[in-house]
Amino acid sequence: MTTGLIPGEQPPEQRPTDELMPQQRREPGGPGDLHVDNRSRSSVITARAAASFEPVGRSVATARSFVRDTLQGWGFADIVDDAVVLTSELVTNAVVHAGTHAEVLCLRTEDGARVEVSDRYPEREVPIQSVAAPMGNPDREGGRGLQLCAALATRWGVDYTPTHKNVWFQLNLPERAVGTRSAGPALPVGLLPLADGRVRVAVVQVDRKGAISAWNEDAEEVFGYPSAEVIGRPLTELAAWPHTPGTSTGVAEALQLSRWEGSYGIRGADGRVVHVYASHLRVRDTGGEPSTVCLLVRDHERAVLQTPTRVPAGDQPQTSDGQSTDPFEVFIGSPAPDDLDGLLQRTVERARDMLDGDSAFLLLATDDETELEVRASTGLPSARQRFARVPVEAGPGRYGSARMPAVHDDLNAVPGAVPLLSGTGMRSVVTVPLKVEGRLTGSLGVAAEAPGRYSNEEALRLQFAADRIALAVESARLGELERLRRGSLSFLVEASDLLAGTLDRDQTLALMAQMTVPTLATWCAVYTIADQASEPYLSYVLHEDEELIDGIKSLLSKISPPDPVPTPGARVWTAPAEVAHQAALRTSMRSLGLSGGPTRQVASGIGPTLATAGAVGGETVVLPLVARNRVIGMLTLGKPTDEHFRQEILELAEDLSRRAALALDNARLYSERTAISQALQRSLLPPGTPHIDGVEVEVIYRAAGEGNEVGGDFYDVFPIGEGAYGFAIGDVCGTGPNAAAVTGLARHALRLLAREGLSGPAVLERLNSAILDEGDRSRFLTLLYGELRPQEDGSAEMKVVCAGHPLPLRLRQDGTVAAAAEPQPLLGVIEDLELYEETVTLDPGDVLLCVTDGVTERREGTRMLGDDGLADVLTTCTGLTAGAVAARIMRAVERFASDAPSDDMAILAMRVPGIHQEA
Repeated sequence: MTTGLIPGEQPPEQRPTDELMPQQRREPGGPGDLHVDNRSRSSVITARAAASFEPVGRSVATARSFVRDTLQGWGFADIVDDAVVLTSELVTNAVVHAGTHAEVLCLRTEDGARVEVSDRYPEREVPIQSVAAPMGNPDREGGRGLQLCAALATRWGVDYTPTHKNVWFQLNLPERAVGTRSAGPALPVGLLPLADGRVRVAVVQVDRKGAISAWNEDAEEVFGYPSAEVIGRPLTELAAWPHTPGTSTGVAEALQLSRWEGSYGIRGADGRVVHVYASHLRVRDTGGEPSTVCLLVRDHERAVLQTPTRVPAGDQPQTSDGQSTDPFEVFIGSPAPDDLDGLLQRTVERARDMLDGDSAFLLLATDDETELEVRASTGLPSARQRFARVPVEAGPGRYGSARMPAVHDDLNAVPGAVPLLSGTGMRSVVTVPLKVEGRLTGSLGVAAEAPGRYSNEEALRLQFAADRIALAVESARLGELERLRRGSLSFLVEASDLLAGTLDRDQTLALMAQMTVPTLATWCAVYTIADQASEPYLSYVLHEDEELIDGIKSLLSKISPPDPVPTPGARVWTAPAEVAHQAALRTSMRSLGLSGGPTRQVASGIGPTLATAGAVGGETVVLPLVARNRVIGMLTLGKPTDEHFRQEILELAEDLSRRAALALDNARLYSERTAISQALQRSLLPPGTPHIDGVEVEVIYRAAGEGNEVGGDFYDVFPIGEGAYGFAIGDVCGTGPNAAAVTGLARHALRLLAREGLSGPAVLERLNSAILDEGDRSRFLTLLYGELRPQEDGSAEMKVVCAGHPLPLRLRQDGTVAAAAEPQPLLGVIEDLELYEETVTLDPGDVLLCVTDGVTERREGTRMLGDDGLADVLTTCTGLTAGAVAARIMRAVERFASDAPSDDMAILAMRVPGIHQEA
């Protein structure tokens, strides 16, 4: 395709004015006659655009896009659709039926636009003047091009040359008052749109690459960024797209369109999202470089920029016999938008224009056909109504059912007949059902501010249009539903993976909220229930704007929590919105001095109060968290003021709540079992190390395995009698809970037997019998047991029995290290043991080091620390306190290998201080 656009140029000279009209002309002789206009073009051509299309089927769509973009760029939105329909038919005749190249020329004039379509197949029968030529069946596949020209065009004609056939049509812009594109009736002041004292229009220019090239003062004021900070940055970095639910076009795509209007969000310098209404126009400079000019106002001031698209009834095109052509039928013949939201919005706008209404709306039925969901509207507060649901059967009789057409002459006489229009000022309304194969798929309605505007005739016209569009709407809806379900499946798979990846209760609560905000809702609150006798407790609150979290949490803490009903599905909870509204109203009245007190300036707290009211003012739903046939909590989802949830989102939230409930219950069970395990393990640990006069004692204990406080290694230091203390360090075969059970048996048995006055060998022999009595649950045990008695001369006497345990090491003041005992048989293997005790005297400054095999068997590849390595480390500890000795040994063990320890470790260091205590 080749195109050209030359502003202000006259039409090509090779096509004289006299040749533009056919030489044959007929006067209208009947309803089937062709009307061919041979008046010359007298309007000044201010711009032209040309394109050539190959003889292939896809060229028809390309030609439609070319004409649409050209006319929209010229600002001729009123005649774009008619021009596209005519171009589509004429280009189809050329490239499909005639099989030749097609050349399209668009000319801009003072009155409107002229489009010429030429092909290279001039062999056509030339109509004879004043002879009626029947047009044939209008429902046939081809031959409708000239019929449509006669029906829609202001003027048209056919020009034959030896090499080309040229069909042209002229579409004039609707006649309006000078300088006026559209106008509305005079309204009372109270019904005028609300705006700030000064309306600021941000003007932003974006270059070909999407980077900001211009940023005016109003943009700085609205968004808080100075121009120097944003020039050169992509607009997409600032845009929080989409703000308006259901918007399917991204900012990057919108900036490439010739003209675009709509709502989205810009994140301001303070981090908050500023809701804006934008009007984009793509232009080019004299050098041909394109850019996009964006006008933006705050969303509640959209009336400043929003362009009415309706065409007054008097401007409808006339056919040759004077009958009006239905604009909706023209729409059906034009290319429909690819996305569902665009199709629905186009439908309501055309329905409103067709019946010359003030507003229109379209609702789609839910899968069970019990409710209708608002999906598109025009002339109504769409932000408040979008996704609102109304019952299909609203009352008795045909007028209470959406399954039948209905006409209401005056809604004031039957308040509530159409809940969607309550408080909108609409008086008369006509509604018709959308049905596919007898099944209700939606409802289409048009309303007017004046009563008695519609009759059965308008209902029939609207029903005919609804029947034509119902199948296309249902097809687009099913396509959107399939895309949503695919996205929902991916969302649930990811959510399941995240929830399954943690057993921490607090982290599970945080994940639940973060997955719902902002994907499913604007804010979220999670209530938990400890047991059946407990009340719901507010455990977590999240909002997409972090500054509003505290306000919502404070508000919800003052409201009774929702009832923990196990019934599946979402149920509406109105309490947050009502309480927030009342609190904001009271704060506002107090601030304005309307509560009986003196008038004063607005209090500083009114901002957060009003912000909280706006944040929770929309629809709020509660979903039960049910796990193992018990309600363990509730998931609360909310929307800001006047917003509703769509049915598909609620279904997805219900699926998520089931998975989240199971994950939360698993986390609860894990936390309970962990708490029980830790409590039992702590009961196996010594209550504390006693203070022994004349002897320093230090213990370091590390249990292997995550969450374990006690394993197979154990230690104990305890008083036996006057001036005597028992100490023990042992290692049960294995690790974990089974080894810890034998640990508890050994530690408690040692204390009991030692306090009975038995000697060391007797204590161990009886402990050996107790272990063997455990039968299959018994495990062999290595144990170092001793009795310590500080002496008056500053030394300490120890009687030691080493039953299969690593030998204790003695460090003297001169730095020598030697074993302090002999090895003897371990416990839990044979019944008859012959054990003996050895006496060791620690002089001032000496250290006795006792460890378990987790220390000496520390490995790094094929290397092992061993007894010799431990002795080497101990030789460096001369002069250190008992605590410093134990700490140095533990650091040496940890540094010996990079891997985490795989065995329990216990270190017991005892030192007799010298006469002059070292630092």
